[in-house]
Amino acid sequence: MLKSVKIEHFRGFKSFELQQLGRINLLVGENNSGKTSILEAIQLLCSRTNLEPLGEIMINRGEYFWNDNLRGERELDICHLFHGHEFQVDSKFLISGINDDVKEDLSITIGESESNIESDANVLNVLNNLDEKLKEKIIKDLSNGIKSIYFRVSWHLGKERPEILNLHLSDNYCLDLKYIKHSNRDKKNKAPRIIFINSSSFNTAKMTELFDEVVLNPEEELVTEALRIIDNKIERIAPANVQKASQRMRLSSAESHTGFFVRLADSKQRVPIGSMGDGIWRILGIILATVCAKDGYLFIDEIDTGLHFTTMSDMWKMIWQTAKRLNVQVFATTHNSDCWKSLADIAEQEDTTEDGIRIHRIEKGKEKSIVFTEPQMVIAAERELEVR
Repeated sequence: MLKSVKIEHFRGFKSFELQQLGRINLLVGENNSGKTSILEAIQLLCSRTNLEPLGEIMINRGEYFWNDNLRGERELDICHLFHGHEFQVDSKFLISGINDDVKEDLSITIGESESNIESDANVLNVLNNLDEKLKEKIIKDLSNGIKSIYFRVSWHLGKERPEILNLHLSDNYCLDLKYIKHSNRDKKNKAPRIIFINSSSFNTAKMTELFDEVVLNPEEELVTEALRIIDNKIERIAPANVQKASQRMRLSSAESHTGFFVRLADSKQRVPIGSMGDGIWRILGIILATVCAKDGYLFIDEIDTGLHFTTMSDMWKMIWQTAKRLNVQVFATTHNSDCWKSLADIAEQEDTTEDGIRIHRIEKGKEKSIVFTEPQMVIAAERELEVR
């Protein structure tokens, strides 16, 4: 479990530090104070040299271009990862932390190297049709003085050897998304399970994928119990039984709340989950993510989205008990006063001394968060003090 995190030269932060991290960490603060960027930074640290989360982060923010080749691949506009939205050779951002008393750090650096024309398949296909002497001369001329820019990822834990990944940037200094997909293959040291829920929740495909992991397992009953936070008449939930490939394809790409049915105690008909409102979809995503992030990390942006204030205490209790039992560390953000006050209620009711529940107030321009421990949270809630 992470005890502290430091962020340097990443997005809006020149230098920023989170200390006294607990099992559950709720980040509060004004708009544009950097709460989501902090979640992203910690997610990248925990992902090690697996860059798939980086791709998802940047696509979700719209930080990409479509390149001009026939396949129309996306290229990530990586300048937005660096403080000030710009980089040059030797630019670097660093995310470090103390993880179970061991130093862990992730650095991303822009490097420069001599370009190797002979490794470019497109160039070689043309040159192979030429005379050997002419081919050698052209290779020598083309290689002379040509530099290539690369994106270096280095992850290091304690005294272990660092994991290093070098990816070349395109001519317009972007990172081709297909390189990221290939880079995660055959990794020896797998990163812990990491799940990120953004403010718009999961789509149907992701929700179905997570549900498949818990069905017929002991944790399946937890899912049903969590849904009863919204409606106590819910007896069971099940995915839609879709047989035709065309229907599965439409369902998997759907952004709407489809693909599941619930059975209610007072109804003989199965009810589409979309008929139950946004809150039940949000709760379903949160409990599935918490269960599936066993021995890993869960990130939830704007956790209160779609939820009525009366459900929040039960939501936090569910998250706390599940995260403690399955060894999940949770990081979430909110703007909602009912959300943090409900968390303060749980901090007062539950035995949280071992792992800890924390609120971190993020203030723009400050280099450290303001930390509220369990007793401080309870006092702030009782005295109607503002912590956001």
